[in-house]
Amino acid sequence: MEKSIGRFIFIFLVKKDVLNALYKAHRNTQRRRRIRKQRAPLPARELYIFLIHNIKKEAEDKEEMETTAADLTKTLPHRLTSPYSKCFNRVPIVSVHEKADENGGLSLVGETLVVGGWVKTGREADAGKILFLEVNDGSTPQSLQVVVSSEIFSSSETSSGVSSLADMRPTGTSVVIEGEIKLPPETAKGQVIELHASRVLSVGKCDASTYPIAKKKQTLEYLRDKIHMRPRTNTIQSIARVRNALAFATHEFFNLHGFCYVHTPLITKSDCEGAGEMFQVTTLLGECDEEDGKKFTKSSVEEAVVMEKRAETAAIETKIAEMKQEEKPSKSGLKEQNKKLEQAKKDLSELERKFRKVGGLQRSEDGTIDYSEDFFGEKTFLTVSGQLAVETYACALSNVYTFGPTFRAEDSYTTRHLAEFWMIEPELAFADLNDDMQCAEDYVRHCCKYLLKTCRKDLEFFQKMYDKNCLERVENVANNPFGRVSYTEAIEILKDAVETKKKEFVYPVEWGIDLATEHERYLAEEVYKKPVVVYNYPKDIKAFYMRLNPDGKTVAAMDILVPKVGELVGGSQREERLDVLEQRMKDCGLELEEYSWYLDLRRYGSVTHSGFGLGFERLILFTTGMENIRDVIPYPRWPKNCLEGH
Repeated sequence: MEKSIGRFIFIFLVKKDVLNALYKAHRNTQRRRRIRKQRAPLPARELYIFLIHNIKKEAEDKEEMETTAADLTKTLPHRLTSPYSKCFNRVPIVSVHEKADENGGLSLVGETLVVGGWVKTGREADAGKILFLEVNDGSTPQSLQVVVSSEIFSSSETSSGVSSLADMRPTGTSVVIEGEIKLPPETAKGQVIELHASRVLSVGKCDASTYPIAKKKQTLEYLRDKIHMRPRTNTIQSIARVRNALAFATHEFFNLHGFCYVHTPLITKSDCEGAGEMFQVTTLLGECDEEDGKKFTKSSVEEAVVMEKRAETAAIETKIAEMKQEEKPSKSGLKEQNKKLEQAKKDLSELERKFRKVGGLQRSEDGTIDYSEDFFGEKTFLTVSGQLAVETYACALSNVYTFGPTFRAEDSYTTRHLAEFWMIEPELAFADLNDDMQCAEDYVRHCCKYLLKTCRKDLEFFQKMYDKNCLERVENVANNPFGRVSYTEAIEILKDAVETKKKEFVYPVEWGIDLATEHERYLAEEVYKKPVVVYNYPKDIKAFYMRLNPDGKTVAAMDILVPKVGELVGGSQREERLDVLEQRMKDCGLELEEYSWYLDLRRYGSVTHSGFGLGFERLILFTTGMENIRDVIPYPRWPKNCLEGH
């Protein structure tokens, strides 16, 4: 009995284990089936991308770990060294100051490093045995004080032809110096650290007697005549850094928001603005300097030759006519005369063309210049805007932008106009005027935020030297939404200011005027005290491509007005209706045939789209507080001035 019970218990336990194992296997099978259903196999392309992504990520992680490990073995100066200045292992001065600012300079004290730059100021001490140099390499508005002793200079080997310590002192001298970072004396003001030279590696002499950028402050007007040397000044260096930061911020903003960067042509046949103030591009003028192009009147001999050939041609035509009147005209004779006539006409045409070349320029029969022999075979110009060209890409890629130079042959000498300047011109498909205004506002605010983050010391320099409200203005734009007002409401505000004697304007205010800078600045500076978007302008003062509003009097256009500058951005919803656009072009006196390609965008898959243009130099004026636009572009071009060096 006991054996039977034991056998039963054993069999039960064994069967129980087997049953549990079978049950678990069944559940695992069911689970795998559910997973297979939920996770369908990846398509081949997605699987490939998945694998490549993982392999790339593993490689990047490995590289980062190796880089980090390698960096830990380097000294602090080596980690700060410019990657493309290994010939000297030079450390940019901006890196020195940034590291010094972290903890009062203590992390750098005692470190040996190499700096290079140009001397801003130099002074001797201890009867000429010690030289104090303010050195700047353009990476920051802050210079670095470098202390060089005559003993160190004498022991250094340089191939620069300098004979004494005093040769390093003149403003403009270039130096590369190795030394130890030390804390300055307690009596020193405005310094966190200084470099005490241990070796002078290189010196580029500068003749102080002829150097055009003296140590004393120069006027901006003077610097415009020394265009090739003015980057050595603090002002132009700060402008260059701000310009660079704003350009980077521009590309960053549009890339972050899914825009495609498109390069539009500089040479074009189209006048986007319809103003006709364009620079013409031609290769014909070279012939005017040739010897045979210096005659400006036809000679009597030339006239006689042409008249003789015309008479000969006419005689052949008369003879052919007489032969046709004969009862049985000779076919061979007619054929021969027709050949003669064909050759005579060809000779006459060549003669007439030859003698229509006046002043080295080929003329048409009506006396106008014949452009068929020009490089492009027709009239061409430098572009005034990339907008029309970039619209073609917006109607295929949705959101695009162009950022490049534009040209206006405007005979203007104001502080707000240039003949060559840069424009940022985005185009947004499936977007109306409200989308356009929001995009423009977000872009300007992004630029201001980026500038505050990367160029604050430069803005502090401009605030100290040129515009005490510079930093506050940029912060105001970065941190506050823009105001919005219709053109009609803006006119009422301006009229009220005149009637209540709050403000006097040089230019009268009435509905239909193109707002003058004084009107724009009043709205931005005194009414809204921040940037303001004015929209729905009268159609008669805006371009043909702007969408006509239902009232028939205004177009869906907008301008962003900012303090200090006035108009910064101009944009609109584009006219997408073919019939309306054609009528607007006719009203503006434009030839439809010349813009047939532009009209095709409306014929084939027209779409609601908008865009705007921002003058890059005006953005720099606004953020820096500079007064003259000629000072915020590297090589300014204006009437009668095209300097590259002087």
